[in-house]
Amino acid sequence: MNRSFTRFTTLLLLCASLALTAPHRILYVTATYGFRHNESIDASVSVFQQLAQQSGAFEIDHTEDVSLLTAANLRNYDAVYFFTSGELPLSDEQKTDLLDFVRQGKGFGASHSATDSNYTWPDYGDLIGGYFDGHPWVQEGSVDVEDPQSPLVAEAAPSFRFTEEFYQFRAFSRDRVRVLLTLDTHTVDLSAPDVDRTDGDFALAWIRNYGKGRVFYSAFGHFPESFTQEPVRGMLLQALLWLTGQIDLDATPRSGPSAPPPAIAPNGIRDLSGNSAASPPAASSPSLATASAAARSSIPLPHRSPYASPAHT
Repeated sequence: MNRSFTRFTTLLLLCASLALTAPHRILYVTATYGFRHNESIDASVSVFQQLAQQSGAFEIDHTEDVSLLTAANLRNYDAVYFFTSGELPLSDEQKTDLLDFVRQGKGFGASHSATDSNYTWPDYGDLIGGYFDGHPWVQEGSVDVEDPQSPLVAEAAPSFRFTEEFYQFRAFSRDRVRVLLTLDTHTVDLSAPDVDRTDGDFALAWIRNYGKGRVFYSAFGHFPESFTQEPVRGMLLQALLWLTGQIDLDATPRSGPSAPPPAIAPNGIRDLSGNSAASPPAASSPSLATASAAARSSIPLPHRSPYASPAHT
């Protein structure tokens, strides 16, 4: 029997057993006060609802109303998931409520421009694991599976090709997160304008423990396919199961000299589309491929998002 089919069948059986219990609830927040990824947001809502229906393991409540982020309302949920941008108009009490919600054992997930949010709230940057620091490349590239034993990304190992607006991050440390996916820098131009990192570390997905709670972040999300296409779609399902406490994962950081190297295919990369590996295409739009240098100033905050620039349309 095909290994992938066996794993898929096992996952369906797991989801079916989970469905017999009271469904877990996830509050999906797509409020945007900066650049809005309209088509991607629509696609993400559709995919999340599909995953909920197909798995039967959780329910998705989608909202753009940040006033729902209160301790009283969060008691109704097992996890909160952000696909946001800009400075969300949250009161100090709401900020405390969200952090306490996670610390006390719940889940917080986020995609793409959620790291381009809340620059004036440093505790949020600590929660999510880092802040957006530009997107030097909008193209197809290779993504290495750095944690092939994790159920979130095991099916994608050892690597895969994907077209994305690839982010870089600041206020990011491997000492605080367990990296799942990393950009293969051999497939992008490190001399491109606005590449700020000098260590070649361009993590794209990670998990972490936060108090008693769980945090997941995926940098994928610029295009609708960033939610609808495998292996990201499958990763999101597993992440939602983990965030709602239905599966266990090791979120221990693996930084330092003892950390295992990324799993890389011996002859290059695995192209999930079936195409042979090729040189990455040029960025689809100059306005997307560049970001204001002033927008990527170092901590301390506040920080003006490049997405607020008229150059990004």
